Amino acid sequence: MRTKFTAIFPPLSYFAMRSGLFKVALLVGLACWAFPINAKEVLRVPLSSDIGTFDPDNGFEIGAMSAIDNVYEGLVEYEPGSTRITGRLALRWDVSADALTYTFHLRAGVKFHDGTPLDAAAVVTSFTRRRDKGLALSYFLANVAEIKALDSLTVATVLHRPQSSFLDTLASPWGPKVISPTALEKHADGDNASSWLNVNAVGTGPFILAEFRPGERYVLTRNDHYWGAKPFFDEVQLPVIPDMSQQILQLRQGAIDAVPRNFPIAQISELPADLDVTKSPSMNQFDLFIRPGSALDDEEVRNAVRTAINPALWVERAFGDYAAPSKSIFPNIMLNPTTPDAVSADIEAAKSAISRHRKIELTIGLFSATSNYTRISNLLITQLAQVGISATASVLPPGEAFSLRKSANPPDLLLTIASPDAAHPENQATAFYTENAPLNFYGKTVREADELISKARPITDIPARNALYERASRLYIKSGVVIPLVDMKDVVVHTRGLTDLGLRPVFPEGNIDFATVRR
Repeated sequence: MRTKFTAIFPPLSYFAMRSGLFKVALLVGLACWAFPINAKEVLRVPLSSDIGTFDPDNGFEIGAMSAIDNVYEGLVEYEPGSTRITGRLALRWDVSADALTYTFHLRAGVKFHDGTPLDAAAVVTSFTRRRDKGLALSYFLANVAEIKALDSLTVATVLHRPQSSFLDTLASPWGPKVISPTALEKHADGDNASSWLNVNAVGTGPFILAEFRPGERYVLTRNDHYWGAKPFFDEVQLPVIPDMSQQILQLRQGAIDAVPRNFPIAQISELPADLDVTKSPSMNQFDLFIRPGSALDDEEVRNAVRTAINPALWVERAFGDYAAPSKSIFPNIMLNPTTPDAVSADIEAAKSAISRHRKIELTIGLFSATSNYTRISNLLITQLAQVGISATASVLPPGEAFSLRKSANPPDLLLTIASPDAAHPENQATAFYTENAPLNFYGKTVREADELISKARPITDIPARNALYERASRLYIKSGVVIPLVDMKDVVVHTRGLTDLGLRPVFPEGNIDFATVRR
């Protein structure tokens, strides 16, 4: 939006009017009205949930990720619309022959928002804080044995063991950022500045955190001393609006500029002329995780269920071109398998298989109540009924999906988005499928598949590594851990004329890049 200004004319004396000065004053006033010197370009994007912390090392923020990543910067990043890694604070980097040492050459002349210079020592301080202080995202640097400054603009990281996903880990939206060491020291307060950084920020990014009002709104202002291209918008306002219907209403009224995520797909075809939609590749993959001990332990039943709920039967009808069937346990843009996961289309055979078993009733737990979850679960219930399976779905209480291993009465199936924290297959597998994966919801282990994931870890040859990941995917599916469903696109509904949203596949859906978007 462009802030409107009203020209206010001071009273003019009779003398001024008679002397012709009135015409001059009138022209000056009209010029100020037509070209307001202090007009600001303001972008207004709602948050569906409040920000828990602005500390880039100590919270797994989702909706606010773009805000954090526009205030803080890392060494590298993913390019918009792609999984290609490019430099951010690092101009370039070198990798040693043994794949253990990564040497980063920093940009010169970069300054933090407090005016202090970025140098290699600042990177060492931030990376050491992330790795060693027991913070929520310390695991990103768990494989880093040493972080050292070689000179004022060169920093080296030495790994414990080769890790082909290391650059992806640094490029992740939750990857390590560089914080002003002056601010860290000044606000240490015995907790490594964690309390202060919950609500304050001093990075190097194109925007500065200007207002932090929990539960109400957050404001970023443009960093006019930014080292890179200056953002189009002077200010970004982030009001907290949890209710989707309120977001849609305010968008239609012109009170906000976008509904960044969860806009009902069915309503997109009915958008008024002043609204538009941007879609982009995404790693938002919907999956069904299977409870051990359910009826799906029987391979015949499991295969019949997969035939019944085959996404190819309903994805286009349900989502048009905003989704596509998943080809493996890995998002399609991350890994395009040479042999996609195959599902039988023989519905009659599936019916016959189910008829050989006692009555089967399944419960489906939904991670969220948003429209895509509801749409998919309704379709699953309908599809399962066609082969003689009765199914019901209910939304799980917040956080319950993470404790299903200990639940007394867990659902037979968990419908959830299984998105990785970086665009490398290792990050996907070790987040959701390996034995100690933090999001292995039901705790099922497939040792042979885990061994393939471990074997692929150091391999930099992409076809060779992907062959191992494909084999592991087939084993996890065949063993009844998961049923991949659909890969959703990132869909943002916004005012017409808003362009260059800078959406990145690895980011949670709807995270507009405030540095690139313009009107």
